[in-house]
Amino acid sequence: MMYEQQQHQQQMRMDTKKKAAHERKKSMDEERLEIVDLSGMSLDALPNPSLNLGTICKLDLSNNNLQNIPESLTARLLNVLVLDVHSNQLKSLPNSIGCLSKLKVLNVSGNLLAFLPKTIENCRSLEDLNANFNKLSQLPDTIGFELHNLKKLSVNSNKLVFLPRSLTHLSSLRVLDARLNCLRSLPEDLENLINLEILNVSQNFQYLETLPYSIGLLMSLVELDVSYNKITALPDSIGCLKKLQKLTVQGNPMSSPPPEVFEQGLHSVKEYLSEKMNGGHKSPPKKKSWMGKLVKYGTFNGARSVSREEKEGFIMPEYRSIDGLASPRYMGMFSPRRLFSPRNYFTR
Repeated sequence: MMYEQQQHQQQMRMDTKKKAAHERKKSMDEERLEIVDLSGMSLDALPNPSLNLGTICKLDLSNNNLQNIPESLTARLLNVLVLDVHSNQLKSLPNSIGCLSKLKVLNVSGNLLAFLPKTIENCRSLEDLNANFNKLSQLPDTIGFELHNLKKLSVNSNKLVFLPRSLTHLSSLRVLDARLNCLRSLPEDLENLINLEILNVSQNFQYLETLPYSIGLLMSLVELDVSYNKITALPDSIGCLKKLQKLTVQGNPMSSPPPEVFEQGLHSVKEYLSEKMNGGHKSPPKKKSWMGKLVKYGTFNGARSVSREEKEGFIMPEYRSIDGLASPRYMGMFSPRRLFSPRNYFTR
């Protein structure tokens, strides 16, 4: 038994040493990594690199005139974490971008991209993808199946007609910006985006007419912008969005909820939709019973003021019970003149 304990302790010490050595090596490797900034140099083509591309952790090629990025160059950026090529003249990205297994931030905005390579789904460490201001008409069909770490997807100001269904598998996604496109619909299974906090599908103008019911199942949603579309009604399910703090809907021919509800604020909108989902609008107030009138006119317990809640029927007013209420000797007391008189007939 003692021998086994000694063996176990020795194994634990060896594991600790290996872990410490691995951390030291990782730290040394990170210290050797370099940031290369070639932005704003009016480059038409990339110069032959004078350093080992494997040592680059951040490469900034933004604000140049690049029309392509060589496949061979991209394939050797094995340790790059941030790749910024925004504001160039790129018409396509190299397929070898899928080799960047450590890439976390990719900014390709402000180019002439008509599509993204399918291999982009191999960038499994990617957390932030910015493809704004391009000419994208579609995203890769399978883009959502592998990018499990993606937290922010920005594809605004493109020509997207739809978002692929695989997008609903991006369970880590927190921000989805798809405004200023030509979207005609949104994926049906949005409820799988369990961490989505901000959704912006505004300014798709005459194209986007409806929102899926599942939009009301985005339990982490804080901000929703659907302004300047052609939406006539919000899904009732939006009434379930407990964390929603900001809802923007202007610029739509909205009929449900009606304008007067929107004027009362977000809480009223959510309440209206929730009641509608649960079986219709508020039922008309019930007629007050003669018992309530007895209380109102002070017939029980003396005259007293009635609270707003009691008037609206939210609580049962307190009063003293009367024994023998239906007894013949009391029947005369319930004539209309006595019943609604301000005098107190049952005081003690």
